[in-house]
Order: sequence, then structure tokens, then C-alpha cells
Amino acid sequence: MTHPPLSDPLLQVDNLETHFFTPTGVVKAVRGVSFRVDRGQTVGIVGESGSGKSVTSLSIMRLVPDPPGKTVNGSVKLNGQDVLSLREHEMRGIRGEKMSMIFQDPFSSLNPTMTLGEQVAEAIQAHRHVGKREARDRTIELFRAVRIPSPELRYKQYPHQVSGGQRQRVMIAIAFSTHPQLLIADEPTTALDVTVQAQIIALMADFQKRTEAAILLITHDLGVVAEMCDRVLVMYAGRIVEEASVEQTFRSPKHLYTVGLLESLPQLNAEPGMRLKSIPGSPPDLANLAPGCPFADRCPQVMEICRADDPAPREAAPGQWTRCHLYPESPPASIATSRHGGVGN
Repeated sequence: MTHPPLSDPLLQVDNLETHFFTPTGVVKAVRGVSFRVDRGQTVGIVGESGSGKSVTSLSIMRLVPDPPGKTVNGSVKLNGQDVLSLREHEMRGIRGEKMSMIFQDPFSSLNPTMTLGEQVAEAIQAHRHVGKREARDRTIELFRAVRIPSPELRYKQYPHQVSGGQRQRVMIAIAFSTHPQLLIADEPTTALDVTVQAQIIALMADFQKRTEAAILLITHDLGVVAEMCDRVLVMYAGRIVEEASVEQTFRSPKHLYTVGLLESLPQLNAEPGMRLKSIPGSPPDLANLAPGCPFADRCPQVMEICRADDPAPREAAPGQWTRCHLYPESPPASIATSRHGGVGN
């Protein structure tokens, strides 16, 4: 199949592998992940806990704790520059300046000994080299932009003095403060009520509209994915098992793991007392992976070949890639990746 030429991506991840070296063995948390994110695009990464979503995002930001973690292979190119090859002091100029991250738990991510305003101002001063007064003024402007009430008062307060929703807004203000080209949001609406979730999503969408930034969204919430994303990466056992547009993902999922995730969602037309569907079994041990497809033990259509051969990426429909033996093999993943993004090697 021939694809039209694409512009250079903002973010290109190729064959990324991140391992954790533990006393009980090597945990292969990210295994050959490849994808691209274009300018102004929102790409969602979904999957169960332990599938490799957050480790992928931390690997891109070079924030995996070493030891025990280490990115052992692959490349992460931002505007064509491989950030994995940079020295740490060079990486500090990229991290926060050109790509920022909203972490999953704002309470543990914020410094309890500094006021909210000081933490945002510190980020501004680190990357914009302005004085304290200008950094304070910019911080208060940011607080207004992310709809924090009484910004002058909040500037002087500490993390424990405000609500979870306000703390998450402060994290967003820090991420927005340098107008990054890439914003990585790791479960940005976790533990927030639905009203606050909607507000946080609206803030990110507004930021993207104003700056044309790309967003990489890591989440369990498929409703957020449906609302925000252009493309979806479904991760399982450290790999991307399906990549498609958001419409394809919800209307015609190809990998049976994706089907299981969608079927586990509550249905509006469900009868009272009806139990939610679930995917049987548990994810595999990433330190002791068996041969074949890692989803084989949980798959309702498992075949003999599935237990012997881990399927390569294949194009199940135009622009929709998956790792499943139910579909015929496609051209090599290197061709798919260079042209369309692919689902890893």
C-alpha cells in the first residue's frame, strides 16, 4: 500500500526499550515501541495498569529513575534531535522548555515547602531568565489563564491548602509556563470529579488551540480519549498492540484486547443490575514472558500459532495497525513506521 508523503513529525519514537533491573530479574517495561506525534495533534495512549504507558512517557522525558531503570535501546527525536543522546545539562534545556509533563499526582509532584506561586515562578525563571517581580507577574497571569480563583492569594498558599483540582491547575500552569511544543499529560484527570475533569480537559484543549502544541495523553479514561484525541495507541505488555484514528478505535477495533477494553465500559442502555464485562485473566509477568503473543492466555480467539509466534505489526485496515495473527502480514514495520507511525518493531 502507498501512503502520501507526510511532513516531519514533532516527536518520533523508534524501537524504544526501557528495562528495570531488579534482584528478581529484568522487567522489560517498554519493548520496541515506535510512534509519531505531529504538530498540533493529540495522541492518546491507553491500556491497563502496568502496560507501559507511564514508563514510555518518562522515557521520552528521560525521567526514568536510574537505577533500577534504564532505556537500553531506541531513539526519541524531538524536531529531529535525538534527546536520548544528549548530556543531562543539555536535556535540562529541552525538558520544560520544549516539552513539558503534567504528572499523575499533583500532591506528590509539588514541593510542600514552597508556595504554589514560588513553584511556578521558579520554572519561569529557570527557562526565561527574568527577574523575580516579572516571574511573579507572569505566574499570576498564568493562574488566571488556568482559572485559579483569587490568584494573588493562591500565589502565597501551599499545596496542602488548596483542593486537588486547584493543585492540578498549578501543575498545568507550570507545564504551560514556557509554551512547550509537546505537552505530555500522564493521567491528568485521575481522582478528580467529573466537573473538574471537564475543566482540566478544556484547559488543555484551549492551550493547544492557542499554541498549536502537540499533546501526548496517557489515560485509563476512554471517554477522555474520545473527546480529545486524534489517534490512539493501545498498549499491552510493554508494546503497542493497536494504533488507529480515534474513530477507527471506537467503531472498528481490530485487536481483541482493544475490543475487551471497549466492552468493559458502562453502557447507557444496560439493564439494571447488569454486570460489567471484564477481560479474563491477568497481564503477563514482564520479567518472565512466555513465547508467542503476550495476550494469548486471555484472548477469546487464540490459535496455535499465537502461543508460538509473537505477531509482527500489520495493517488491518487503511491507517490502522495491529499485532494480531487474525490479519495478514503487512510490509516490514520499518516501512510502516517511516510512512505512517506503525506499532513498533
